[in-house]
Amino acid sequence: MATSTGAGWAQLRQQARSLETQTENLFHTYSQFASMTKLPPQPSEEESRNQTQIKDLLEKRESLVAQLARLLDSEATLTSSALKQNNLARHREILTDHRRELSRLTSAIAESRDRANLLSNVRSDIDAFRSSNPAAAEAEYMLEERRRIDESHGVMDGVLSQAYAINENFGIQRETITSINRRIVGAASQVPGVNALIGKIGNKRRRDALILGAFIGVCFLMLLLFR
Repeated sequence: MATSTGAGWAQLRQQARSLETQTENLFHTYSQFASMTKLPPQPSEEESRNQTQIKDLLEKRESLVAQLARLLDSEATLTSSALKQNNLARHREILTDHRRELSRLTSAIAESRDRANLLSNVRSDIDAFRSSNPAAAEAEYMLEERRRIDESHGVMDGVLSQAYAINENFGIQRETITSINRRIVGAASQVPGVNALIGKIGNKRRRDALILGAFIGVCFLMLLLFR
């Protein structure tokens, strides 16, 4: 009798562990629906099938846990081992956790779907309002264009501010270079070959002035084009 009961216990426990593993694998797939950013308005065939499979496994596991409990009760007179009691408690705990996880995922999917449907309905209402109110739609379009133009002007004002700041820096550099140039010119008559160096510095200064003038001109031209 004890041997038969022990064999039955081992077989039921093996089935319970197998079903727990299958449930975890299905949870891995089912949780992907909860993480989707765009759910369809209605559950897909795969989603419904996945949820049904999890529920079926939970029912089978509940039946197995009940059978294990009955076997353990039948061994009460034979001083059932504490190990079997711990095993049964563990199976019950995992079953409870999986039921809780199914409820959590189902609620998360439902909330995500309701949110997506709400946004879709809002867009539909907006489109319907625009279709039935051409004047309001035109006014909204003009306001949007005005906002874009204001943003463009803001960008151009920022570019011009940078250009003015660069121009000021060039002015400071120009004064510094002029001061240095005067010193170099004073020493040019005393040091051979300095005239060539001064010529190169003058060429660089003229090139900087041309670059600055071209940059400011382009900025004003863009400002005129976008206004």
